Formats: sequence, C-alpha cells, structure tokens
Amino acid sequence: MGELDGEGAMSGLTGWWHGKSKPVKVEIYTRWSFYLFGVMELVVIGVPSLTTGHGPLGGWLFLMVCCQAALCCLLQSRALDWRLGRRERPARLVLAVAVASAEGAMVALLLRYTDVIDDSENALLLIGFPVFGLASVALGLRTHRQMMYAVLGTVGGTAAMTLVLSLPAGVVIGNVVGIALAGTGLVLTYVFSAWLLKAVWDLDAARELQSRLAVAEERLRFGRDLHDVMGRNLAVIALKSELAVQLAERGRPEAVAQMAEVQRIARESQREVRDVVRGYREADLHIELEGARGVLTAAGIDCLIEGTDGLVGEDSGKGVAGRSGLPAEVQSALGWVVREATTNVLRHGDARRCTVRLSESEENGRADADGREAVLVVENDGVPVDAITSAEPIRNGANGGSGLAGLRERLAALDGTLEARHTGQGRFRLTARVPLPAPGPDRPDHGPGPASDEVVAA
Repeated sequence: MGELDGEGAMSGLTGWWHGKSKPVKVEIYTRWSFYLFGVMELVVIGVPSLTTGHGPLGGWLFLMVCCQAALCCLLQSRALDWRLGRRERPARLVLAVAVASAEGAMVALLLRYTDVIDDSENALLLIGFPVFGLASVALGLRTHRQMMYAVLGTVGGTAAMTLVLSLPAGVVIGNVVGIALAGTGLVLTYVFSAWLLKAVWDLDAARELQSRLAVAEERLRFGRDLHDVMGRNLAVIALKSELAVQLAERGRPEAVAQMAEVQRIARESQREVRDVVRGYREADLHIELEGARGVLTAAGIDCLIEGTDGLVGEDSGKGVAGRSGLPAEVQSALGWVVREATTNVLRHGDARRCTVRLSESEENGRADADGREAVLVVENDGVPVDAITSAEPIRNGANGGSGLAGLRERLAALDGTLEARHTGQGRFRLTARVPLPAPGPDRPDHGPGPASDEVVAA
C-alpha cells in the first residue's frame, strides 16, 4: 500500500512538472537556483559560526547570516519579478540588503581586529556577507554600469575599512582579491541567469504574437478573398435575376435561360467559396477577362479588351513572351484587379462603355533594372459629372472601398501599385502596375499585344 502511495505521489509530482510550460519551468529552475545560494550561505558561513566555540557570539553571527540570507532571497524574488515586468523596482529592498551586507562586513573586520576570530573565519564572514549581498543587489540595478560601480564600491569599501583598522597587508590583499573575484563571478552568474530567463519569456511572447498575427493574417486573407470572389458573382446574380423577372413578366422564354445562368453562377460561387476556405483560390486572368466581357455585355455595357495576345496565357516558365504569357503570379494579381473593377462598374454609376487595356511599359522608373512592367488599365464612363470632386488619386477609405485596399495588398506583395482616379468628363480609370522579371537567355523579350488584336463586344 505504501509503495502505491509513493508511486501516486511521484506520478502527481511529475505530472505537475510536465504540465508547466517551458518558460515557467525555466523560471522555477532559476528561482530555486537563487534560493540554493541562500542555503549555501547558511551552510558555508552560518553553520561554522555556531561550531567554532565562540558561545553566544556564534549564535548572534548565525542569526545575522540568517537575516541577510532571507533578505537576499526576498530581493532576488522581487528583482526577478521587476526584470520580467511584473512589479515596480524594489529600491528599498536593494538598499536594505546593501546596508545589511555592509554591517556584516564591518562586524567581521572588527572581530578580526580584536582577535576574536582568526583569519580563516574572517575570510568566510568578510567574503560571505559582501559577495552574496552584492550579487543580490546587482539584480535590482538598472544598468551594467551601475553593477560595475557596485562591485568597485564593495571592493574599495572593504579595502578602506581594512586599512583604517591597520590589519596586516596579507589580510588586506586577501580580502580585496577574494571579494573582487567572488563578487564579480557571482554577479555575472546572477545577472546572466536573470537575462536568460527574460529572453525565454520574450521568445515565448514573440511566438504567441506570431501565432496571433498568423491568425489575423488568415482572417484578412479570408475576408479579402471572400469579398473579391462573391462581390462580382452576387452583382451578376442580382442583374440576371432582375432580367429574368422582366422577361417572365413579358412571357418571354429567355427567362428560363437567364435563371439557368443564375443557377450556374450560384454553384460556381459555392465552389469558389470552398476554395477560399481552403486557401487555394487563385484568379485566372484569361477567365476573368472573358467573364468581364460577358457580364458587362449582359448589363448593356460595351466592353473593349485590348492588347492581351502574347501576355495572357499559361506561364510555363520559358519566358514572359509568346504563349507563355506573363508570370502566373502576375496574371493572378491582375485577374483580381479585373474582377474587382468589373464589380465596381456594375455596382456604381451608369456606364455605357468600359475599356480594359493590358500592355507592357518601359517608361516607369520604379520597375526592374530594364524598366519592364505589366500595366492593366480599366476605364469606364459611368461616373456622374456632378459626383467628380477632384482628379486626385482615390485612397483607401469611404471612396476607395475595402476592395481597392485588398487589391493594393495583393499588388504590394509583387512590388506593384494601384491607382484609382477620376479623369474628367465622367470617366473613371483604375491602373495597376506590376514589375516584370528582366529577360535572360531563356526569357525572350516581347512587346505588348498588337492593336489589331482588339476585340469589341457590344
């Protein structure tokens, strides 16, 4: 039965330890390491004071060691909390430990001066009181310079007191060297341990912050993609539903075809939403251009698409030209621009004509070394003249909308830019620019698509 109880207690202890996080484990280890130094002070300095045959004096010395060790442990605990940002700096406790350590050193020197204790006992007391106190005080100091001054002050004060009491030169040198070496070593040990504990907690906080940022970024991606995917589809569904209602009221058989198209778009929206949730949604520039043509034409808007030959196609990695087209990531980003621009044309204003122009430019200095960039311009005439207040570019906000903000984020990932502005006479222009890789031996050069490839859909 006793063995079972022992095993249960051990299992509970190990379970308690394994249930702690790594920073908590490091903190527990660090704190108890400091407390063990207090126990060491009692064993190395306090216990010999009781066993040297000094009678009541030994008891008083042991009591002094106990008080100083307790003050040091308390200061170490609170100084660690201060360094971890959990409480105010324990300035009064720092002062109390410094005073107690100085008093212990003075008592040791006076006892040695009156020959009450010998050199070995004096060395233990004189090195013990200042060294353990100095290391604890260092934890409560703000800068390394203050710690250095504390070490030098302790060594200098001890040397001054021994000289005033006219102790032998050997005692003076031994005390100064012993306090300098032991004090510096213990101060470095304490301060490094505290710094390491702080670094562990900072690293844990950074990991937690990284996790939160990853979640926030995923939420932003989901919201942006959902807006881009569903915005145009819902606008098309509303448009075709309204058209089907009008055709049905007139008894036209085309209403069935329009509702079938609404059903198809709804199913496509379901698939795209699933892709958004899974994070696999990408826009295809060719599909988006054809979709924009069909949607705008159905809404009674003339759609002109220019300069896509040689630029839109599958990116096989063989180049930027020919059937390879623009790089896949550039086509995807510009595809989202086409989708959002089409949605805005349908939702806002009363456009009669919309032009989509895709080309390469070698005149923009912010592109790559040879000045190559893909330029997509979407322009429509659906802005009321009295609604135009300025020809300045539209920024994110009430006028820019969250869709433009999302597009700017997508283009920024490719070092691209997006500009939206009113050009006058009721026209609105959206311009996207994305730098292109410089052509190499395996990446042939090419120019923009010819004007003869223009297609007009009426």
